[in-house]
Amino acid sequence: MCTAIGFTNRDFYFGRTLDLSYSYKEEVVVMPRNFPMHFRHVPDPAQHYAIIGVATVMGDTPLYYDAANEKGLCMAGLNFPGNACFHPEKPDVYNVASFEMVTWVLGQCETVAQARTLMEKTNIVPDAFSEGVQPAPLHWIVADRDGAITIESTSDGIHIYDNPISVLANNPPFPYQMMHLNDYMNLTPYAPENRFSDKVNLESYTHGMGAFGLPGDPSSASRFVRVAFHKLNSVCGETEEENVSQFFHLLGSVDEPRGSVRLENDVCDLTIYTDCCNASKGIYYYTTYEGRQVSAVDMHQENLDGEALSRFPMEKKLKVQWHNR
Repeated sequence: MCTAIGFTNRDFYFGRTLDLSYSYKEEVVVMPRNFPMHFRHVPDPAQHYAIIGVATVMGDTPLYYDAANEKGLCMAGLNFPGNACFHPEKPDVYNVASFEMVTWVLGQCETVAQARTLMEKTNIVPDAFSEGVQPAPLHWIVADRDGAITIESTSDGIHIYDNPISVLANNPPFPYQMMHLNDYMNLTPYAPENRFSDKVNLESYTHGMGAFGLPGDPSSASRFVRVAFHKLNSVCGETEEENVSQFFHLLGSVDEPRGSVRLENDVCDLTIYTDCCNASKGIYYYTTYEGRQVSAVDMHQENLDGEALSRFPMEKKLKVQWHNR
């Protein structure tokens, strides 16, 4: 279970939570422009945009969970089981495997508009990366400072939806998630008015009662509503530190503590990492479940004209700053 958002406050920021019961040894990975990019069914590009994001590197291939390119375009794949359906190769379109989607889009597109045009000519095929790595049932959010789209490949083909709030979670499909927001249109960050009856005097007895009914459970539909409410009502300063701090607070509203979601054999889902990319500057910030301090990688400190990946294992240990010892 995961949640992703785009957030503009002077610069454009993009990030997500990764909620799983296990880690794939993910790293922050910078792919320079001349790194050999290979695809199964389409020609390999001679050159591509530089990319920074969180990936698992298998062999010499980075499998990105979420990333941003040097032009400020961002993308994340989120779990979409039961609804995701990928289709066999088709003629006269680009046939791309689901594990190639992030590099396919971010390698060649500068804007959401370009990504939409590309995806209108793309079919997502059910290729496995390897025998031990089967295709993950995903859907995707693509975002820049001017807007966002959601991409879902279901049994009846690819759907590309405008995403006016730049938010994505997991199931159910995106149109339902947006429709579901109508159930919460009365929520407000302000003190509520008494609409119950003019025959009884009702008053707020604590702050925050305007958002009474905001769902707090970890289901994807509830996380979608909750993070959308917090994001759309966000008030933030304009410094880099304030924006990054605010972004982590927004996604913190959907953080999953170990034990709150239990799977078979009492295995627990938890928020493996939360990241925040300043896509305007190419800086990737992140925290992990145990490493709560903010760590960062700046793509522009690497050789973006190089041919080799720059890999940064994620910090997994808590660092405490003592004030009295």
